[in-house]
Amino acid sequence: MLLGVDTGGTFTDFVYISEEGIRIHKVLSTPSSPEQAILQGIAELGVDNESLLIVHGSTVATNAVLEKKGVRCCFVTNHGLADMLTIGRQARKELYNLNPAPEEPPVAAELCLETGGRVSASGELIEPLTNAQLDDLVAQIKQLAPRSVAINLLFSFLNDEAEKRLAAAMPAGVFVSRSSNVLAEYKEYERGMATWLNAYVGPLVEGYLTRLCDSVKAAAVSVMQSSAGTIAAEQAAEQAVRMLLSGPAGGLMAALHIGEMAGYKHLLTLDMGGTSTDVSLLDGAISLTNEGKVAGYPVAVPMVDMHTIGAGGGSIASVDAGGLLCVGPESAGASPGPACYGNGGCRVTVTDANLYLGRISPQYFLGGKMTLDADACDKAMTQLASELACSPIEAARGVIKLANEHMARALRVISIQRGIDPRPYALMTFGGAGGLHVCALADALGMTTAIVPVYSGVLSAFGMLAAPRSRELSRSFVVPLLEAPRGELAAAFSLLVEQGQQQLQAEGVPLAKINTRYWVDLRYLGQSYTLALVWGSSAELIEAFHQLHKARYGHRLELAVELVNLRVSLSAEMAKPELLKIPARAVAEPLVPEKSDGLAVYRRELLLAGDIIEGEALIVEQVATTHLAANWRCEVDERGNMILTLNQ
Repeated sequence: MLLGVDTGGTFTDFVYISEEGIRIHKVLSTPSSPEQAILQGIAELGVDNESLLIVHGSTVATNAVLEKKGVRCCFVTNHGLADMLTIGRQARKELYNLNPAPEEPPVAAELCLETGGRVSASGELIEPLTNAQLDDLVAQIKQLAPRSVAINLLFSFLNDEAEKRLAAAMPAGVFVSRSSNVLAEYKEYERGMATWLNAYVGPLVEGYLTRLCDSVKAAAVSVMQSSAGTIAAEQAAEQAVRMLLSGPAGGLMAALHIGEMAGYKHLLTLDMGGTSTDVSLLDGAISLTNEGKVAGYPVAVPMVDMHTIGAGGGSIASVDAGGLLCVGPESAGASPGPACYGNGGCRVTVTDANLYLGRISPQYFLGGKMTLDADACDKAMTQLASELACSPIEAARGVIKLANEHMARALRVISIQRGIDPRPYALMTFGGAGGLHVCALADALGMTTAIVPVYSGVLSAFGMLAAPRSRELSRSFVVPLLEAPRGELAAAFSLLVEQGQQQLQAEGVPLAKINTRYWVDLRYLGQSYTLALVWGSSAELIEAFHQLHKARYGHRLELAVELVNLRVSLSAEMAKPELLKIPARAVAEPLVPEKSDGLAVYRRELLLAGDIIEGEALIVEQVATTHLAANWRCEVDERGNMILTLNQ
C-alpha cells in the first residue's frame, strides 16, 4: 500500500493507493510538529501503518531557511577565508542604491573558523593540516557548542583528505557537513553555501524524520528530493540541502506523468497552495538547474527549474502607506489562516476574496467537512474596503486581480523572459487554489488550452508516488574540451556511477534496474556560467553547445569550449500509479448542475468522460474548486482530467 504525503504551509495532502483504488485526504498542517498532521491523516484514512510504503515531501528544510530558524552552526575553512560566505560574489540586489540596508551574514563572524589543510587548484598540498591546528580547532568548536559544523576547504573536490580528518575529529553529537561530500565542484562560495545550508538544516531534518519514522512505524519511508527523485529517509538528513524543493518537485513529477497520459507534453505548470505559488515549464521532461535560489541564497545542488512567489490562497491583502492595495507575500498560513476559516484570522486573504465573490461554495469546501465563517469574511472584507475607500465587492475583485497579476508575472518569467512563447503550451494548474485562477491566468498569457488534472488539489502528493529513486552526483573537471583526456574522464565518471549505485543498492534497488545518464557542464573559455549537455563526442558536444548558447542567449562565439563539471544521473523507476479510465455518460442521462448563488455548480466526482460544461460555473471536489470563466469550455477526458479551451 502506497501513501504519498505533501506537507504544505497550510494543508498536508494525502494520496493513498491500495488494491481497492485511490483515496485522497487533506488536513490542516501542524507547522510546529509536522509529523502530527501526518499521523492525524493516516488515522483518519484508517490504514494499516505497518504495511505502508510512504513517500513524503517535506517543508522542514525549506521553512527553516526561509524563516532563518536553522541550528547554530560553525563554518570551517582555510586561513584567510573566514568571511567567504559574508562577501559572497559582491553582487548588489539594488544596482543603483548607493546606501543599501546592511544584511545579516549567513554565519556570524564568531562562528567562522580558520585552519590549515589548503591545496592548490591542481590538488597539490600547499599548507598541511597539523595536529596542533586540529586540536586548536576542536577546542574552539567545543567552546562555541554548535549543533552542526560545515567544513569547506579550498579545492577539496580534488583532495578531500583534510576535510575527512576534520570531520572525524569533531565532537560526538555534532552534525558534520563537508563540502567534498555535499557538492564536489569548483566555485568555493557556492560550494560553501550548499555545505552550510546542509549543516544549517540537517539536524532539524534528521530529528524530524526520526520522529516521523518512529511515530508512523511504516514498512518504509522515502523523501522527495529537489531533483524530483526520492531518497530513503535514513539517508536524507545527510543530504538535507537537496530537500529544499521537496514538495514542488512532486507536483512537477505528477504533471509530467498525467500530461503524457492526456497527450500534452508541452506544459506551463502552476502549483498554487496556501502560502506560495510555484511555476515551471515542461517540454517532455523536468528541467533541472544548478543556479537555484532559496531565500536569496544560491543553492548549487540540482533542483527542479521553477520560479516561486509568495502568492497563495492564504496571501494577506493589505493597504500600504500610499493607500495602494498589496497582496502577499505575507501569508495567514494554517494558523490562524484566512478569516473565513474561523480560527481567529481577521485579515482578508485571497481565499476570503474568492469566497466573497461566490467562487468558493461553503457547502462543498473540503467535501463539506470544514465549515467556513462567512460573517468573519464579510467583516474582514468590509474593513479592507473602508481602508481602500471602495465597496467590499470592488475590494474583493481587486484582491483577485492583483493576485492573478502576480502569478501571471511569474509565468512570464519562466517563459517569455526566456524567449519562449507560452501560447502553444497548455497551462496545467494544481494545488488547492490553482483551479480558481486557471482561466484568468491563461487569458493573461494568451493561452487557449488549460488542464485541471484529476486529484489537482493534492497533485504534489500524487507525484510523490510517480517519482523514481534517484541520485544526482557531480565533480569538477576543468579542461579545454578538445584537450580532455578521455581515459581520465571515463575513470571519473565510473567513480561517480559506483558511488550512486552503492547508495541506491543500500535502499534495496537492484543493480539491473538502475538507469544512468551522463552529462557535462560546458562554457566558452573565460566565461563564469555553464550550460549542461548530454555527454557525447567532443565534436558533437561543441556544435550542440554553440546551438544551445545561441538559443539561450541569442549569439554564439568563436571561442574554445571548456569542460567544467561531470554529472551523472542515476534513477530506478518505480511502478507509477495508474489512472483508470472512467465511463462515458449515457445519451439519455443529461448532465444537470446544482446551483449556488446564481452560478452553476458541478460535483467533479459525478462528471463522466466526454462531459462538456460551457459558461461560467464552479466545479467542486473534495480538495479543490475550479472556476470556469464565461468564455471558456470544459471537457472531461477519459481519465477524469478537465481540459479547458477558450471559446474563440
